[in-house]
Amino acid sequence: MEKTLLANPGTTASCPARARKWSNSQPADLAHMGRSREDPTGMRASTMPISALPRTSSDPVLLKAPAPLGTVANSLRASDGQLQAKAPTKPPRTPSFELPDASERPPTYCELVPRVPSVQGTSPSQSSPEPEAPWWEAEEDEEEENRCFTRPQAEISFCPHDAPSCLLGPQNRPLEPQVLHTLRGLFLEHHPGSTALHLLLVDCQATGLLGVTRDQRGNMGVSSGLELLTLPHGHHLRLELLERHQTLALAGALAVLGCSGPLEERAAALRGLVELALALRPGAVGDLPGLAAVMGALLMPQVRGEQGLEEAGVRVTGKTGEEACAGLFSQVSRLEHTWRQLRRSHTEAALAFEQELKPLMRALDEGAGPCDPGEVALPHVAPMVRLLEGEEVAGPLDESCERLLRTLHGARHMVRDAPKFRKVAAQRLRGFRPNPELREALTTGFVRRLLWGSRGAGAPRAERFEKFQRVLGVLSQRLEPDR
Repeated sequence: MEKTLLANPGTTASCPARARKWSNSQPADLAHMGRSREDPTGMRASTMPISALPRTSSDPVLLKAPAPLGTVANSLRASDGQLQAKAPTKPPRTPSFELPDASERPPTYCELVPRVPSVQGTSPSQSSPEPEAPWWEAEEDEEEENRCFTRPQAEISFCPHDAPSCLLGPQNRPLEPQVLHTLRGLFLEHHPGSTALHLLLVDCQATGLLGVTRDQRGNMGVSSGLELLTLPHGHHLRLELLERHQTLALAGALAVLGCSGPLEERAAALRGLVELALALRPGAVGDLPGLAAVMGALLMPQVRGEQGLEEAGVRVTGKTGEEACAGLFSQVSRLEHTWRQLRRSHTEAALAFEQELKPLMRALDEGAGPCDPGEVALPHVAPMVRLLEGEEVAGPLDESCERLLRTLHGARHMVRDAPKFRKVAAQRLRGFRPNPELREALTTGFVRRLLWGSRGAGAPRAERFEKFQRVLGVLSQRLEPDR
């Protein structure tokens, strides 16, 4: 009787209970899914290959040509227990949203997942694009890197002057106490290594080593600011870098002279600058313009009042570190108590300043310091910039000539190795995500407005520096008056 009912499809309507017994747990005759014995259209559907109907345990399939619900019920013979001798091979996992004509047919009850027209044909990479890499990690084009010199079109500036500030208002007065307090907390939150990377990032942008656009390359005729510095039409960039060096040095001196609290507070400020200089030296971050600015602050007459070891008449050779430190500190004419407190409280920083940083800075100024790409990410450009801007080389004639030749020789090697410096700087900054406020605090435009206010920032450079030198002199005298 049961075989008779199955042989006659017309009797299916009178036995609804038999049709409700099929389930996914009994996969009987899956090869005939969607095909009726008397339905001629079912034969066309059965000729569809198995790969066209992907079916896995976790990937629901959208049937390309679903059969009506009644036909599917008739074709299931789970109660017979007739299982295929060989189970069909498991199809590969293919996305079921890529059916070309899925949106042309109305959804049916047999579909496990309803079709969404807006999702069809969309790859995962298009739905969730990866964030773009920052500009200092962008790789340079080989064609741009190997381009030849072209005629320059205009003067180039890499320091934006009217950039919006998140720390200063549109109009600000010089040395606003609230801003100085915010900056102090900001620098205390970051260790010297992090601050050194922030300074390297801003210096690379100001020098035109990283972040140079194709239009800027076309206008200046070369591929980087290091090359532009040595050319006649790099006059504007040379003046900007000179101002940046002097402005950062003044800001560093203000960080020490602005501490009107106890003596230990000023000694801690000195220690912070020394640790920052150690983080910037060759072999570490390798930002030599930043190192020169920090050392300029520590060696400023209002902070130390010392011209050098030769003028002081003290030699480190043949002495222990403590004896050398004691001899050198006895020659300090400004903030003598502060430097002595640094030696007592932070002896390692004091010895590193006297025995490592000062000789290194002297060698760099004379063109004899380390400048190889790898240990240096950004070379020391101040001596070459001063020379090209007409400043005379100090010292006796024979020594000044040798220093002049070393400076020119170093400038030639700097231009030759500009692509190597770019790669080293990009490698130092790979994966680095700067703090926006600290990054802004190290820009030339921000420091200029901080020291001279929004109105005074537009005054002539020589006039601004002369006035602020007098301000630093007054602060130094208030902290430790002359005897």
